[in-house]
Amino acid sequence: MSVMFCDTNLELWYDKVEELNLKVISMPYLIDNKEQNFDLGKTTDFAGFYNRIKQGSMPLTQALNPQNYIEYFEPYLKAGEDILYIHFSHKLSGTFEFMSKAIEELKQKYPTRSIKTVDTLSISIGASALLYEAAKLHNSGASDDKVIEFVEENRNKYVAYFVVDDLYHLKRGGRLSSTKAFMGTMMNVKPVLTINSAGAIVPIDKAKGKIKAMLALIERLSLEGENATDHPVIIAHANAELDAEFIKVRVRDYLGKKADIWLQQVGPTIGSHCGPGTLAISFYSNKRVD
Repeated sequence: MSVMFCDTNLELWYDKVEELNLKVISMPYLIDNKEQNFDLGKTTDFAGFYNRIKQGSMPLTQALNPQNYIEYFEPYLKAGEDILYIHFSHKLSGTFEFMSKAIEELKQKYPTRSIKTVDTLSISIGASALLYEAAKLHNSGASDDKVIEFVEENRNKYVAYFVVDDLYHLKRGGRLSSTKAFMGTMMNVKPVLTINSAGAIVPIDKAKGKIKAMLALIERLSLEGENATDHPVIIAHANAELDAEFIKVRVRDYLGKKADIWLQQVGPTIGSHCGPGTLAISFYSNKRVD
């Protein structure tokens, strides 16, 4: 049986990662010129991180280099283990070019070992439940190929929608033009964004003001949710707990007591790009937008 890896950009919370015995690749971020690693909520100072952004600090993220990946994988290959890595969307980072170089080098060094990867075509809570289900399948004894098949067959059935509080962060990350960010901020317009079937972030709607934006997220669940009580519904927020609780209460009212609702913070790596006040919802659906 292989060793299963995930990464912190999938944002499956630390307690579930520990429960499933997953190995974690931490995607680094820098704030105030200090490199840090997200530990999936175990000791993370979310309030401190987002308050630093509000005070003017501009966090940065960076890709891992090939040596980083080698340091994560090689001890297990050396011990005679195979590796299966479920990762966030390759469309959202240049890190996978370096990962491929590292894997090529490791395969030459350990030709009898298997290193397999599979793309969730998503990020953050859009991939959390999929990873959770895939890891349970892996732990039940399923082969790596069966787990990969499960991910590929189901990755477009886990959808995520989110809204940001300040469009500046999307503009800074290249997700929105300066003109659109300025006009949207002036008019208090909040785009509703999603991750499409190719694994890219795209706008699909817009809402005027925070309340309408939150209701737009809830409406997506009511319109597109499929067998929603059979799968986790995940609500995430970037230091906006009261707003997230507002969404949770209304989701509970809609789905009833049987619903498995996860409420969690957006991690610093993702939060570096979306900023404080971001709100998101993820659930099982019939398909993602193209």
